[in-house]
Amino acid sequence: MLRIGGRVSLRIRVRAVAVVAVLALVALATAVVLIGTGDFPMSFTDVLTVLFGSGHPADELIVRELRLPRVLVGLLVGAALGLAGALFQAVSRNPLGSPDILGLGQGATAGALTMIVLFSGSAAAVTAGALVGGLVTGTAIYLLAWKRGVHGYRLVLVGIGVSAVMTAVNSYLITKADMVDAARAVVWMTGSLSGRDWAQVWPLLALCLVLVPLVLANERGLRMTEMGDDAAYALGVRVERVRLVLLGCAVLLASAATAAAGPVAFVALTAPQLARRLTRTPGPNLVPSMTMGAALLIVADLLSQRAFGSDQLPVGVVTGALGGLYLLWLLVSERKAGRV
Repeated sequence: MLRIGGRVSLRIRVRAVAVVAVLALVALATAVVLIGTGDFPMSFTDVLTVLFGSGHPADELIVRELRLPRVLVGLLVGAALGLAGALFQAVSRNPLGSPDILGLGQGATAGALTMIVLFSGSAAAVTAGALVGGLVTGTAIYLLAWKRGVHGYRLVLVGIGVSAVMTAVNSYLITKADMVDAARAVVWMTGSLSGRDWAQVWPLLALCLVLVPLVLANERGLRMTEMGDDAAYALGVRVERVRLVLLGCAVLLASAATAAAGPVAFVALTAPQLARRLTRTPGPNLVPSMTMGAALLIVADLLSQRAFGSDQLPVGVVTGALGGLYLLWLLVSERKAGRV
């Protein structure tokens, strides 16, 4: 417990702080290695020299214009998905409450496919379509799950139903596309960081700078709701207002991340649970989930470029494989513990 001026006290959990620091260090170190990866390889030291503004002009062009934007998009998308997953799981009180399961990724995909298949839209139009699709889907889930408030069990069930509907819509849109648009749509649906530039960095960064402080400002209310609605009301928490604000932030974060990189699978689902296991701290673990998401996605992107020789995979393939293995391990461990 840290006291400031005798009036303000902060509870500092040393293990959680250490986990966040280690995850942030892993994410940043992997980002530097990833920047040095490519047809023109660069050493760790050379990349740092360029980033601190004293490199060769040719190296600066490669780093600042070609590779750094992709890495920043990966870090921001991972952090946004990790935070969105932590919020959904905390509000729903269910480890399956994530954008992957609730249908937000499928909704954003439907918006993007609409722009690709029906309008042959540009990259900017596809991004806008994904963002709108995610927001519309999130609003529909909230309204359908509302009954004198939004409760976790109903939210997850409605989300699974909406996810199934949107998956069918996406399959229909793919069947209506010509070969060129269908190939383009399949690549986008896999989830990829290829070709990302500063046009994807700035909107996502601006959104995170607005939403992350708003989420952290409502973290206390979120913690209080975990004790039950009645107890939270007794402590002065406006439960439904807190849920609405946090769910709105989670929908925006997940939709913006999907718009920037496509529906990257399993990061939002696994990052909060892995962060909780590492910190061994009750509660939503918002900051650890955010750093875990960034580390997971940037490490997966490095694996997608280096682990398969000359064949580079979309990052969504790697996160999907790793996430599927994690779910299998989780089911086995839960079964051994007698909880499944």
